[in-house]
Amino acid sequence: MSGAPYTSPLAQALATDVLARFERYVRIDTQSRRDRVGSPSTSGQLELGGLLLGELKALGVSDAALDEHGYVTATLACTHDEGPVIGVLAHLDTSPDVSGTGVEPIVHRDYDGGVISLPRGPRLDPAAMPELHGKRGHDIVTSSGDTLLGADDKAGVAAIMAAVAYLTAHPESPRPTLRIAFTPDEEIGEGATLFDLERFGAECAYTIDGSELGELQDETFSAYEAIVTIEGVEVHPGQATGKLVNALRLAARIVAALPLERLTPETTSGREGFIHPYELTATAGRAQIRFILRDFDEDRLEQHAELLERTTREIVGSEPRAELQYELRRQYTNMRRVLESVPHVVAAAEAAIRAEGIEPRRAPIRGGTDGSLLSEMGLPTPNIFTGGHEYHSTREWVSVQDMAAAAATVVRLAEVWARAERTGGAQVSE
Repeated sequence: MSGAPYTSPLAQALATDVLARFERYVRIDTQSRRDRVGSPSTSGQLELGGLLLGELKALGVSDAALDEHGYVTATLACTHDEGPVIGVLAHLDTSPDVSGTGVEPIVHRDYDGGVISLPRGPRLDPAAMPELHGKRGHDIVTSSGDTLLGADDKAGVAAIMAAVAYLTAHPESPRPTLRIAFTPDEEIGEGATLFDLERFGAECAYTIDGSELGELQDETFSAYEAIVTIEGVEVHPGQATGKLVNALRLAARIVAALPLERLTPETTSGREGFIHPYELTATAGRAQIRFILRDFDEDRLEQHAELLERTTREIVGSEPRAELQYELRRQYTNMRRVLESVPHVVAAAEAAIRAEGIEPRRAPIRGGTDGSLLSEMGLPTPNIFTGGHEYHSTREWVSVQDMAAAAATVVRLAEVWARAERTGGAQVSE
């Protein structure tokens, strides 16, 4: 695929619609908020959910609904005899790490393979972003450079909605019963926590929340979040001798004491895990550090947690007047142990991607999706590409052609499952 845009007739037919939807959706600020007090954590997610609800109903999806927790659900009835119910999901929110206010999507038509300069931000340089090398001739969408774009995961939302629009306009296109869902607060690890699995009623599902064209992921990190809160003793610095306990300095010592040449996101790859301090808020009197801990192996993840807790308690414990609160919570678990027991679910996605003329790219994802928790809850849910890159940053970008290919893959997935139903449904051939 390198060097030329993706040109499947189906993807071409979907490209204009998927881009129009994407541009519409990213303009709504749906950043989630950590330490949420309700679901969704921000009102913008309800705004986007309401827009999607209206669009689904306009397409004739009569049971489309937006519930009190911010989940949008809908059903496309099967086109033949009853069979399995298959789910397709994407998430409404964007990362709290970078501003999502006032997103201005810019379409760079017929990308020439060079550096893309953004009006108010960084440059997208293929020398630093090798994924751009294969996108010559593509239409690349970026933000203006001072916000994220929101391709994570509005590219997935747009792909699903474009596929739904196509399927409702083409009743001759075979499909099983399809359940659609758009979830809130995935970026803060809460996307599936209030999801009504029984009501959704699917046998399996697919999140459209990946990256490079052809990606198919059936393995994710297992994940913890740790929150370290230190209460010091605040005193005027002119009178601090023998009295001040500087919580900020203790927090800095914790971060400095952790490994620098290993166990960090910037020094690991593949199946290597890490301990990542991603937010520090501090004064001399009080400090809080937030960490994420990741690994594909549960035993190694526990070792990372033990290292962080031991380091934290030793450093804060060196000052008996300081108070420590250490919180560790599970965020999600590697989906592989669930999905390996239902290989036909992943095989269906592989068959759908190949039906679009794309070679599936099987690789573990160094992150997580709603599918991680949904799989653990009993709904096997692998992850499919969207065409987006450089997530959680002002450098975020997406290829229109790859996003359209993701939409086409959703249509192909429906065809694959419809064919499986007609032939008995248990196994999916490629």
